Order: sequence, then structure tokens, then C-alpha cells
Amino acid sequence: QVFLSVTSTLDVALFRDHFVLEELVEEMKKQSRALSFGPLQPDGRIAVQGPFPALRVLREFLLLKAKSLAEEGKREGKSHQRLRRKLQEHRGAAETRNSVRDAHGEKQVVVLDTDIYHYMRCFLPKAFQANDLVISGVTDGGITTVCIESAGRKAGAAHGLRAKKMIEDHSVELQKILRKERIPFKEHSRGEKQRYKRLCERLQPRHPEVLVIPYDTHIDVVGTSAGIFEFTEEVK
Repeated sequence: QVFLSVTSTLDVALFRDHFVLEELVEEMKKQSRALSFGPLQPDGRIAVQGPFPALRVLREFLLLKAKSLAEEGKREGKSHQRLRRKLQEHRGAAETRNSVRDAHGEKQVVVLDTDIYHYMRCFLPKAFQANDLVISGVTDGGITTVCIESAGRKAGAAHGLRAKKMIEDHSVELQKILRKERIPFKEHSRGEKQRYKRLCERLQPRHPEVLVIPYDTHIDVVGTSAGIFEFTEEVK
């Protein structure tokens, strides 16, 4: 498997006045089962990853919803529009205050493919280590959202941006060279899973640049094309 998926960050905050955003996200997931969704952020942003055609279908779905809301808005009375405008201005002021507070908190966000995130954590751990910064990841399926926050007054915005750029640069380079092979379990018994696990642990030292990720139904092997080919051949 080649890492050819597209990652996009959607802003669904404009639907906040009309939908419960969590319910809208669930509807989006049902609409586009080929996509992986990250956690919904407080500002209404959500990371989405998957094939470009599926992202395009999701975009059309959201555009249709926005169009229907716009047409509904034209039919509303002027008094209702004035009331809603006041509410939006109040909410906008609150969001501006929150944005300023986030800026002082020096928070940065990077969205990564989960397999690449695991590979980086294993082989490039220093990318997630920096003085006066707290770097943590939240995994939701195929997407991992990495948050970079200041741990003290010494770490300024530039420090967090450097850490973000380092992670992004590593991710771009790894996407060019990494591949993934999936080894499915023929059986799902506990004994077979243990045999595969022991076998992979025994073979791992011979392939120091290959990452083995065990799951309940299969094992994912992440590495270069040559690396995972040699590893999977030995497993077979």
C-alpha cells in the first residue's frame, strides 16, 4: 500500500447555528465511509483523510447543505436576521477572545497519517521532544492529530513553529519512501496471534528499519519497499 491519501482540514463552524456539529460529523462519516475523520476541534475544524474523489464528494455534500441554509435564510424575516446577526457578532467576539488566548498558549496542530506517526515515534523520537514544549498525539483511525503547546514562558511562538515544521518535513519525506504491507491472520485464535507476535519479535532485529504494528485481525508492516518485502518473505 502506497501512502497516496489526501489530508484536508474542514471548517464546519458556519453550520453551528443550524446543526449540532457532532451530529453533522456523524452524518459526514456515514456519507463518506472511505474517509477517516480526526477529532472535532473546539473552533469547528476537523481533519479528514482519504482518497481525493471521496473528499470531493464530501465537499459537494457540504456545499449542498450550505446552499440550502442560504436559501432558507433568504425566506426569514428581517427581524430574525437582525437577531441572528447580533448573536453572530457576540459569538465572533467570544471566538476572537478564544483565538487570542490560544495564541498566548502557543498551540500548534499537525495532522499526520497514523502509520507515519507511529513510524516517526519509533525511529525519529526527537521530532516529538523539545525543551519547554509539550507534544502529544490523539489518534482517531487513520488520522493522528499532533498538538504542540508551550510548557512554560520560555518557549515562544517561533519555538513551537520550528517543532511543527520539523514534524511536517519528516512526514513529507517519509510519505515518499514508506510503504505498508498487511499480513492478515488466517485464523483469529489467540494461539495464532501469539505465534505471529513471537515470530515478528524474533525477526525484528534483522530488519531494524521496519515497524511492526499488531492488531486483532492482522499485522501491519511499515517501511521501505525493500524492507517490508524482505520481512514479509521471512514471515511467510
